[in-house]
Amino acid sequence: MGRKRNAGEGSIFQRKDGRWCGSLNVGSEGGRRRRRHFYAETAGEVRDALLKARTELAAGLPVIVERQSIAAYLQDWLENSVKPSVRILTHEQYRQHAILYLAPLLGHHKVVKLAPQHVRSFIKRKLEDGLSPRTVQLSLVILRKALGQAVKDGLIGRNVAKLVDGPRVGHFEGKTLTPEQARQFLDAAKGERLEALYAAALAVALRMGEALGLRWLDIDSDRRTLTVNRILERVGRGEGSTLQFVEPKTSRSRRTVNLPDAVVRALRSHRVRQFEERLAAGSRWQENGLVFPNTLGKPLDPHSLHDDFKRLLDRAGLSDMRFHDLRHSAASLMLAQGIPLRSIQDILGHSSIALTANLYAHVGDQLRREAADAMDAILAGSK
Repeated sequence: MGRKRNAGEGSIFQRKDGRWCGSLNVGSEGGRRRRRHFYAETAGEVRDALLKARTELAAGLPVIVERQSIAAYLQDWLENSVKPSVRILTHEQYRQHAILYLAPLLGHHKVVKLAPQHVRSFIKRKLEDGLSPRTVQLSLVILRKALGQAVKDGLIGRNVAKLVDGPRVGHFEGKTLTPEQARQFLDAAKGERLEALYAAALAVALRMGEALGLRWLDIDSDRRTLTVNRILERVGRGEGSTLQFVEPKTSRSRRTVNLPDAVVRALRSHRVRQFEERLAAGSRWQENGLVFPNTLGKPLDPHSLHDDFKRLLDRAGLSDMRFHDLRHSAASLMLAQGIPLRSIQDILGHSSIALTANLYAHVGDQLRREAADAMDAILAGSK
């Protein structure tokens, strides 16, 4: 009578179809013995798999042979792990990367069979397809998050995506307006329906979604403050997309900032104009308490704001730039005026002062050069 095998022991045998099989006892659960099976074309491959499994078992790591594919796992992860815990737009972004990029190239691999070389091949292929390094990097981050959950759930013993370096992403510096250009832009916006929106965005570095999500109850004209409590985002793509109000992404993004007197005056004039629009619209007006709605009181479509912004840039004779570059311009202008970096971080709602410093390092370089020139003038004058 053969002895009883202990957990951690394995056996190898050849099947009738010629393939080799390894069987490993990994303990018991509910009074029943648990075994894991490994299949390969040669006895050596099975022996290697058993050795690796025994090593993981001895180290207290899970030894699980799952037949779930990466594609199936990503779908389950998005629905049951991501969707309940993140903002709608974040879930949609993860889902798009999974569908468009990850699943087509990696989806056929089994979760437990995915190897670092598969992930490296994915990165190389997507870069060759013309995808930007930043987009490929984001896909890798999403894969790391998904496999990280698989490790927590005991499906795999390690996160192979963490063993792979992402593509090199160059530092992106958005365009910024000089003080003269900022005045040109605001002059072009004078008398426009959304003049106050542009003034506020440039004065306190509002994102587009933050500006479009503002309600009048978020504005305190007596105390000259503006509070960011929510943002307007487009969810989905194409005809099925919708505009939704969501909470700011981080606690630092939810913030109260002080307004310059010029912006307060612009907002007061804007409210008078909005009251006239409401009278003109009559029963068609839908009151949502928004500071910057469309002419019927509904949320203003970001595409419409984008088109209006481009029109004003042309009127001001300025080069093409993104609406988000108004935010970069605001921060750069503040820094150039000597406003402390910590204060700028609070105004922008950055979670880390390092993020603020890295984004606007070019302004710091300019200030250091100006300081050196000033000292040079002093030293030269002393001769």
